Amino acid sequence: MSSKPNLARRVAEAAEIALTTRKYVTFIDVVTGLRWLHSRHVDTWRQGRAGTLAELAAVDEDRLLTTAGLLREWALAKGLKPVDTPYVAGTRDRRELRFTSGPGQEPFRVHWLSPDLSEARVRKLTEPKVPDLVAVAPLDAWTCASCGDTGPYLIMEEDRPHCLTCADMDHLAFLPSGNAALSRRAKQESGLSAVVVRYNRRRKVYQRFGLLVEEAALAAAEERCLADEEVRERRRERDRVRRAEQDVDFQARMAAEIARLFPGCPRDRAREIAEHAAQRGSGRVGRTAAAKALDENAITLAVIASIRHLDTDYDRLLMSGVPRMEARDRIRESIERKLEEFRG
Repeated sequence: MSSKPNLARRVAEAAEIALTTRKYVTFIDVVTGLRWLHSRHVDTWRQGRAGTLAELAAVDEDRLLTTAGLLREWALAKGLKPVDTPYVAGTRDRRELRFTSGPGQEPFRVHWLSPDLSEARVRKLTEPKVPDLVAVAPLDAWTCASCGDTGPYLIMEEDRPHCLTCADMDHLAFLPSGNAALSRRAKQESGLSAVVVRYNRRRKVYQRFGLLVEEAALAAAEERCLADEEVRERRRERDRVRRAEQDVDFQARMAAEIARLFPGCPRDRAREIAEHAAQRGSGRVGRTAAAKALDENAITLAVIASIRHLDTDYDRLLMSGVPRMEARDRIRESIERKLEEFRG
């Protein structure tokens, strides 16, 4: 277990990344940054499928409370503004989510806001939020806690699964994901709606699968989308150009940071590493919040990934049937030598 000074440093590093990226920091930002919780655990908790967040964490409740205290000390020293923000489950009862089994939840709920945030952004962050209802498209067989029947979707109530009929939502129509404008407008038109999620076993996260909306709302949304399709297509093209320009700028800054940290790395190689690691939609280390903040550890991980595949026998070992972690052990010294070379 890390000493308190070491933990304070790690908390500060995780908080700094969130602050740089979004100009505010939450307790969840820190514990996911410390890798005590995965995003899938947070999703499960927000869906009301766990009694407390602590049940899903890799550390005990005392450790979480200590971390909340260290975050507070860091945030006050940075001059951040504390705002108490209730967390509510995406269930029909809209119950308040609990972080731990203890009586005091306030230290975990605080959002720490940068004084640089605009007034409009502060209002948006501090106004009460009612989360979307969440319906789960289960992968395995299940039984409704009320009627004993089943169905394609379940809604959690009082920590138990219920079918749409028992949840009074069987009149809703399913709208699959894929058309953002249609989904947004159907939700706006619908008096009752729920986000449908499905668990991705490979990525180990709940992913948005579609919406449940009223039939009339879906019809109205389709009419609105047909009426302005040409305008939205022109806007999408402008957005594509802007995102491409942003990616080029980010990749250039990342390449420059690689060159600064690893002056022995050839300039073309630094550019290739940045372009590969920061590719939009890739899920690679360059797309993480840490990398976008040009965090030294994240940049180093991107360089190591490049060395692993281009300068060692790692890929050949995998193809010959060597287990991944054993292959990494075998090439560790080769990676260290190459890193030393790149560090100049």
